[in-house]
Amino acid sequence: MAEVFLSLGSNIDREQHIRAGLDALAQEFGELDVSRVFESVAVGFDGENFYNLVVGIHTDLPVGQLSQCLREIEDANGRVRGGPKFSARTLDIDILTYDDRVGTVDGIELPRAEILKNAFVLQPLAEIAPRRSHPVTGQTFAELWGQYDKARQKLWPVEFVWP
Repeated sequence: MAEVFLSLGSNIDREQHIRAGLDALAQEFGELDVSRVFESVAVGFDGENFYNLVVGIHTDLPVGQLSQCLREIEDANGRVRGGPKFSARTLDIDILTYDDRVGTVDGIELPRAEILKNAFVLQPLAEIAPRRSHPVTGQTFAELWGQYDKARQKLWPVEFVWP
């Protein structure tokens, strides 16, 4: 089974959509490793604050089928496609890593570049997988978070209980 880390984000009915996303992931993949939920301002556009978290799963699905499954979960939560890249989202689920795969697999770039760019991805990833290494840099996610310029992006944990 592949070890996969996913990022989840929402800025429309955030709590409802994050819960629904987690419920759907648990139904599809069983036990989840779930980070704390963090709130952050929207990046790349003016909009409501986002809730973000990272989830670890194990799956036998190949990357393309996993991506399709995640799109179906997004769509079931009212995800509108075809708009600007940076825009409001009911639910956004991205594959961050798939084992230690590197490169484009079934149209998905692995590992996802946002790991190194965005605090709302790196901090929760470092929280649930501190000793796992980034497949390209070789540094652990805890080391990467320790080196991250935390003044670049502000985020803060929010009270969120699931299930």
